[in-house]
Parts: sequence; C-alpha cells; structure tokens
Amino acid sequence: MLNRRPRRLMNQMNVVPYIDVMLVLLVIFMVTAPMFTPGVIDVPSVSHAKSADARPIEVIVNADGTYKLSDEGESHTLASLDELKQAAPSATAGDRPVAVSAGKDLKYDAVVQVVNALHEVGVKKVALVVKTAK
Repeated sequence: MLNRRPRRLMNQMNVVPYIDVMLVLLVIFMVTAPMFTPGVIDVPSVSHAKSADARPIEVIVNADGTYKLSDEGESHTLASLDELKQAAPSATAGDRPVAVSAGKDLKYDAVVQVVNALHEVGVKKVALVVKTAK
C-alpha cells in the first residue's frame, strides 16, 4: 500500500474575485460621479435674512386656498392659482422680485405650487418670507 497523506480541508477564503469586483465598481463610480451635479439649494435661515434691494411684490397664501397679491399698499384677493398666473406678469414688469409668504400651518405643497406657477409665467426672482429670530 502506498502511504498517502489524507487531504486536508482548505480553511482559507479566496478573496481575489471580491477584490476584482470592488475594483470594477470603483471604476464605474469614478466614471459616473462627475456626470451628476448636485442641485444647490439656498435654504432661508431664520437667524439672519437678506434684505431686498427693491420693494418686492408680496404673494400671501391663505389657508382657505385664496391668494392675496400685494404691491405698494394695493392688494388684490385672488380666488385661484390661474388668477394669480394672470395677475403676476403685469405686476412683475421690470424684473421685480416676488416674496411668497404663508402661515406655518399651511401645507408645503401649496407654497410649492405658487412658486411653480410664478416660474411658469416668467417671474425670475422668487423668495420666501421668514421671521428672523431675536
């Protein structure tokens, strides 16, 4: 009889394929990362706020779904977003800024719809009104 050694179990893990996969993923992420540019969001701060250079037109969003367009003492109550779209371009002639104010109990969606409607009619400068902390 031949004196053969019994085979031992291999108790090591082969990590070479995992390293290959990780290098491929690294290359993919390095190539695709510059393609995505993050959006810059200028979130208003309550500790300090910039003052507007020109007197802005104010759009007040009410909880009952009506809107109030206020310009240098004159105010117009508007019943719908379509009326606001019709009134905003004539009021913002000359690239005047628009300040949107709403109560803190109002849904965020209502404010976003107003900002979107103002952008649709060509208003370029839209800001949100906040109270500064004392």
